[in-house]
Amino acid sequence: MLDVVLLVAIGVLSAVMANMGIAVFNDGLRPIVPENLEGRMTRKELGVTAFAMSFGLVIGFGIPISIAGSIILIHSILLGTDIIGLSIARGKFSTIVAGVLGGLYGAGIYYGLQVVVDLFGMLPLDFVEGFNLVGEPVVVAFMVFPAVAVALQFTVKKGIITFLFAALARQLVVWSNTEEILSIDGNPVTLSPEGIALVVGMAFLIVFAMQEKSEDTSMEQMATLFVDRVQRIKKYTWVIMISGALLAAAANLLIVSGDPITLNLLSDGRLNEGGIAALAKALGFVPLIASTAIATGVYGPAGFTLVFAVGIFSPNVVVAAIIGAVVIMLEVLLLTKMAKFLDRYPGVRASGENIRTAMTRVLEVALLIGGANAANAIVPGFGFYAIAGFYLLNEAAGRPIVRMAVGPVGAIAVGIIGNILVLLGLYSP
Repeated sequence: MLDVVLLVAIGVLSAVMANMGIAVFNDGLRPIVPENLEGRMTRKELGVTAFAMSFGLVIGFGIPISIAGSIILIHSILLGTDIIGLSIARGKFSTIVAGVLGGLYGAGIYYGLQVVVDLFGMLPLDFVEGFNLVGEPVVVAFMVFPAVAVALQFTVKKGIITFLFAALARQLVVWSNTEEILSIDGNPVTLSPEGIALVVGMAFLIVFAMQEKSEDTSMEQMATLFVDRVQRIKKYTWVIMISGALLAAAANLLIVSGDPITLNLLSDGRLNEGGIAALAKALGFVPLIASTAIATGVYGPAGFTLVFAVGIFSPNVVVAAIIGAVVIMLEVLLLTKMAKFLDRYPGVRASGENIRTAMTRVLEVALLIGGANAANAIVPGFGFYAIAGFYLLNEAAGRPIVRMAVGPVGAIAVGIIGNILVLLGLYSP
């Protein structure tokens, strides 16, 4: 029961925050919301834009990955509430309507995903087990993203160096675990190879980024340019704190996850590794989220997404909610200092967009491979053929489906086609 209550509450609050222009989850929408708030874009245009930017990710990315991992990817909820909140005009009554619809949407995601999984289990060809393979390559591939971000921002040579050191760190941890080198009171300590590789890669990225310093004090910089917009976010700190508490609590109960990598680790029961992955992802996105929030006056319902790591590492749901609220409050209060830091280190500020691009590219490749493996497990031979064709035809058609969604959506399509073949007597599992 608590699961449903939390998801309904998250749906209500996030839809209301989007409607009032306090916070939206889609990073691409954040710079557009002020256009409406300041009268340069109609509400209808904003709603259409929100739908165009988020609907495909909900249907093709969030929901399929949630089904595969049996944990709800937060994109499934918060991208949907972005659409609901931004499509409805602002006003006392209409904001209440947005909240009600957001709550119904949260409940619908919870019950709807379970219904879909149950229906899959009733089919002649049960492809849920095969579909779970979608997320397998994601965890291992994710450790590559810091090297890709370094290559995009600081030359390919530095990217290769980062990749090699991260790979070496991973193999040293594998060797250490095998030989039981580390122990506490005689009990062998097992480290996460992917987690350590990720930490090493992020360390290289941060070092390279902080080598770029700004000495120019003559120009009006971010810290002073957007004072009013930062104050607007601080005005709604208490609302954002409630959001942080709800999301941390939901993460603690393993109802939601902030990203596909963490989701797959948590679904395998690897909580510590999942927490490390959630923390690394959050730290990597701080420059991007902070920059867009400072420049637009619009925050995110999950803030820097540290609340997901808080939820995973907290001992219980009450502690998670309290710490989640405190962490997101500190994020908001430190925005001005964050702006000054980003002014001082422009390399760190620029790394935000490169990190996002790197993560996107890694997920595109990993989910395509995972989707192909899943599809081939469901219908051997035909699965590889179908995913390859689906990907290439999607590219030829101008990419109507985002690349990240091709693998998961293709695997579901192969499962449905496999069932049709079984019913027609053309395939025997």
